[in-house]
Amino acid sequence: MTSLLDIRELHVTYRAGHGEVPAVRGVDLSLDPGGTLGLAGESGSGKSTVALALLRLLPESARIGGEVLLEGENVLDMRWGRLRAVRWAGAAIVFQGAMHSLNPVKRIGDQIAEPMAIHGTVPANRIPGRVAELLGQVGLPASRTRDYPHQLSGGQRQRVMIAMALACEPRLVIADEATTALDVMIQAQILALLKRLVAEQGIGMLMISHDLSVLAATCDRVAVMYAGRVVEQGPAREVVHEPAHPYASALSAAFPRIGDPASRLAPRGLPGDPPDPADPPPGCVFRPRCAVAETVCATVDPPLWPVDPDPAGNSARHAACVHVGPARPLTTARDGGTP
Repeated sequence: MTSLLDIRELHVTYRAGHGEVPAVRGVDLSLDPGGTLGLAGESGSGKSTVALALLRLLPESARIGGEVLLEGENVLDMRWGRLRAVRWAGAAIVFQGAMHSLNPVKRIGDQIAEPMAIHGTVPANRIPGRVAELLGQVGLPASRTRDYPHQLSGGQRQRVMIAMALACEPRLVIADEATTALDVMIQAQILALLKRLVAEQGIGMLMISHDLSVLAATCDRVAVMYAGRVVEQGPAREVVHEPAHPYASALSAAFPRIGDPASRLAPRGLPGDPPDPADPPPGCVFRPRCAVAETVCATVDPPLWPVDPDPAGNSARHAACVHVGPARPLTTARDGGTP
């Protein structure tokens, strides 16, 4: 089966006054139709840059390399006309902070209708009915079409953003911190809505969040990013509850667990700050914050190695850590080589 989304060796570098700043460094991800992939990490890890790069929404100061294959077609090679057709109709983004994404002086019905009118996916005489249908799918009555964004609650505005993303029936929906600003009850409702829409419509969803618990409850697979790289990826529950990379372990431990008094009263944090992307440390970039760093970590930046592989070397989970990799590359690395 052809992947819906296939990201290969994605690099994003921003031009700044003091030189170039690498924000994404060789990311490889894939997503099948009807699948859900979570992308986790601290602020500044490169998650949102990956999301914006998928549809070339980055500023002119960004330089993008690699491949972003959407149903086999490289988005990075598309001419402007083709790219314009793919946005909304092929892939759509739900941004964090719907109040800042919606036009405050336009009624929400008109805003949901706009992408359908621009792309011609629905005949003009059927657009009002389609708008009402979309609002119903996200749990809002059709009567709200004449409301302005300020007349809706935060959760209702986020539902409108989801309705807009679904307006042209895209094959891929990217949810970039779509529930971060919402209270816990509304967040649960939005997550349940997204899961239902994925199941009913067979779309693929890339969900970006710093909250591993949200991704574990929503996604099939999770990839954890640190300093512009994916450091662990695999089945969601395994990555969240049995992480193999020290950074993924620290992220998981930062959230208290229901029924575990120790984690509730004394949740573990992660000392230090993420590295400056313009001046990363040598070797493994997580080494300065890592509690289990080895001497070899100062010189080796390990690739993604399979975790507990089968006899053929295959595994559903991979982590970029010397504690996961085979012994031979580590011996070579201590002698000055690379894995």
